[in-house]
Amino acid sequence: MDLRQLPALNAIKAFEAAARHESFSRAADELYVTHGAVSHQIRALEEELGVKLFARDGKRVRLTDIGRRYAAQVRTALISLAEATREIRAGDRDRRLVVSMLSSFAARWVTPRIGRFIEANPQWDLELLSTNALTDFARDDVDCAIRFGYGPYPGLHAELLLEEMFFPACSPTFNGGNLPKMPADLANVPLLRSDDELWRPWFDAAGLTDWPEPKRGVLYQDSSNLLQAAIDGQGIALTRRSLAMHEVAAGRLVRLFNIDGPSPWQYYFICTPQMLQTARVKAFRDWVFDEVGRFKQLFESACSESAKRSTTDKTQGKKETPAEPDALHVRKAAAQTER
Repeated sequence: MDLRQLPALNAIKAFEAAARHESFSRAADELYVTHGAVSHQIRALEEELGVKLFARDGKRVRLTDIGRRYAAQVRTALISLAEATREIRAGDRDRRLVVSMLSSFAARWVTPRIGRFIEANPQWDLELLSTNALTDFARDDVDCAIRFGYGPYPGLHAELLLEEMFFPACSPTFNGGNLPKMPADLANVPLLRSDDELWRPWFDAAGLTDWPEPKRGVLYQDSSNLLQAAIDGQGIALTRRSLAMHEVAAGRLVRLFNIDGPSPWQYYFICTPQMLQTARVKAFRDWVFDEVGRFKQLFESACSESAKRSTTDKTQGKKETPAEPDALHVRKAAAQTER
């Protein structure tokens, strides 16, 4: 076999990720590249092979029959390559800490905080795997994972890490700073949508029981992209507390109405019972639960400040305070809890 005929590895990796997700956007998030880069790599691969691997229908893509067969073979080959690489690295394995989590949670929650873990634990070589694929601990080279799901996870050590909730948020400059004052005002503004965040449960929590799920406008396939669209002023996003509070604290988003919607999914810390006994997994578990404690204090402080301000305004007969100052109170709370 002439190995010079092999396609570029970057193109193969882009194709495998896009085939697994059947989404160029999710593949781009996993590989830390742009949507355009993934699209370019796959088009180049298709041109080199002389076949269509994906059928494109607007912004959605699906594998062709030949693309599906090729994806299965490519994945088998990449797994074999990964296994060979893991065997070579085995001598350094006890020093590596491999953690798997959702791309959006890694980008918006873990990354702003992970410096504290690295500073406190220089003996571990941390490797964060950002992926929407479920971890198979029997096959994947992963020590522990943070998963957003229903639970439980039979045969694994699983602890509830963080209860999730949803609330609307937008840029403080959205609509020229004239932000919605009450839930009914959402009828007059664009509502951003994603595959994972549904408005209907929040409508019920806000008393808008006859409002249907929005069906118009851009549909984002990744929660992090949805959040960025809200930061950019494109509309009101229904976002997860875990992903949005850092942006609220930084003043890039404003939380609206102080009404939370329920989430059917929660965050869980997961590993095998054997890995829980290792020093590196124990260190990461202790750190992440400590960070969740800090995060909850930040959120509770922000809610308390908002409630006090609302009570004062009603008592004094003032007009409702614009939403923008919420970001200032959250930033103050963040400064106190991050010490």
